[in-house]
Amino acid sequence: MLNDFKKFALKGNVVDLAVGVIIGAAFGKIVSSLVEDVIMPLIGLLLGGISFTNLQFTLGDAVVKYGNFIQTIVDFFIVAFSIFIFIRVFNRLQRKKATEEIAEPAKPTREEELLTEIRDLLKAQK
Repeated sequence: MLNDFKKFALKGNVVDLAVGVIIGAAFGKIVSSLVEDVIMPLIGLLLGGISFTNLQFTLGDAVVKYGNFIQTIVDFFIVAFSIFIFIRVFNRLQRKKATEEIAEPAKPTREEELLTEIRDLLKAQK
C-alpha cells in the first residue's frame, strides 16, 4: 500500500496539481489585495465615498454584512477574468507554436539531396 501511495503521490500530474493550487492561492491573495486596497476604494469614491466593507444592517441580534459579500463577488469576478485572460493568452501561444512546428517542413538530409540529384540525372539521361 505504501508503494502504491508513493507512485500516486509522485506522479507528474499530482505534483503539477499541487504546484497549481499553491500558486493559485498566492495569486488569489494578490487579487484580493488589489480588490480590497485599490479597486473597491476607487469604486466607493465614485459612488460618493461609500465603503463597501462598512455596509451592513442589523436584524434582531444578527448583523448582516452585505458589503463584505459585494466585495467578495467583485473579488471573484476579477480572479475569474484574470484566469480567463491568462488561459486565453496561453492557448494562443500554444496554437502559434503548433502552427510554426507544422509550417516548417523538414529539410532533406545531405544523403537525400544526393539521391535526388542522382534520380534527376537518371531521368535526364532517358
